[in-house]
Amino acid sequence: MNLDTRIKFRHLLCFLEIARQGSFAKAADAVAISQPAISKTLKELEDLLQTRLFDRDKSGVELTPAGVRFMRYAAPCVQALRDGVSSLRSEEHEPPQVRVGVLSTVESLLMPEVLCRLNERHAALVVSVATGPGAHLLAQLHVGELDVVIGRMTDSPQIQGLMFEHLYSEAMTLVVRPGHPLLGQVPTDRASVSRYPLVLPLAGTTIRKHADSLFVQCAIEPALQRLETLSPTLSRRYVLSSDAIWVAPRDAVLLDIREQALFELDLGVREPGGSVGICSNASLALPLPAQWLCDVVREVAASYREG
Repeated sequence: MNLDTRIKFRHLLCFLEIARQGSFAKAADAVAISQPAISKTLKELEDLLQTRLFDRDKSGVELTPAGVRFMRYAAPCVQALRDGVSSLRSEEHEPPQVRVGVLSTVESLLMPEVLCRLNERHAALVVSVATGPGAHLLAQLHVGELDVVIGRMTDSPQIQGLMFEHLYSEAMTLVVRPGHPLLGQVPTDRASVSRYPLVLPLAGTTIRKHADSLFVQCAIEPALQRLETLSPTLSRRYVLSSDAIWVAPRDAVLLDIREQALFELDLGVREPGGSVGICSNASLALPLPAQWLCDVVREVAASYREG
C-alpha cells in the first residue's frame, strides 16, 4: 500500500500524545487543543488507516494490537523529524546527551554508582533523568522522549512492544527505624505487623504488586493507615520519625541497613524478587551516549549478581 499523503504530522502527534497520556483529555491539554478536536483528529487517522488504534473505556484508552504496531513506526518518524530540526537549531559543540527513565527501585543505589562511573569516562556528557511510575516512563519511551528506562517493569502493560533486558533480581523487604517496637523479634510476629502504619509503592505499579504478594504469602492483613509513594526520600524521612513500616525494594534501603539507619524485619521468608532491567525501544536506534550508559549499567548490575 502506498503511503497516504492525507496522513499529516498533526495526526501522528495526536496519536502519540494520546498513547503517552492514556487519556483524550490529558492529551488535548498537552497539545493545546480541545478534546473534541483531538478526538476528531484521531478519527481521521483511524479512517485513513482503516483500523481502530485505541480501545476506550471509563478508565481511559489503551492501544489496540494495531495501535502497538503503528506506534513502532510513528514514534521513530516523529522523533527523526524532531532530531533533524534540533540539529539545525542547536549549537555546533553541544555536549552529547542521554535521556533515561529511572524507577524508584534503582534510584538510590544503582544509578548513583552508574553516574559516577560515567563521569569518570566521559568528560562531556549530559544525563537527563526522569523519575515516576513505570507506566508513565514507558509511555515516554514508546514515543521517543526517553532513550531507555531502568528498573522493575516487566508486569506493566505498557512494556508491550518494547525490548527488556534482564539484569538481576531484587527482593522486597520491610524496614523500620532504630528502636522500633517490632525489633528484637526473630522472626517478627506477623500478626503484629498489621498494627503499624505502612509505607507502600503506589497502587498499580509493578513493585506494589510484589509488595502485595509478599503480604499474601505471609498471611498479613495490611494496616488501613498507609502512605503510598514512590519517593525514597519521603519514605525514609517518614519512617525515621514514626513507627511506620516501609515495604521497599532492598536496593533502595541497602545503604541504610548497612549504616544501621534502618533495620530489616525478619518475616521468616524472603520474597523471590522481581526482574530489574533495561527497557528500550527496538524501533529506535540507540544513540551512542545511551549505549555508554547501558554498558555501565550492565557493569554495575554484574556486581549485584555476584553479591
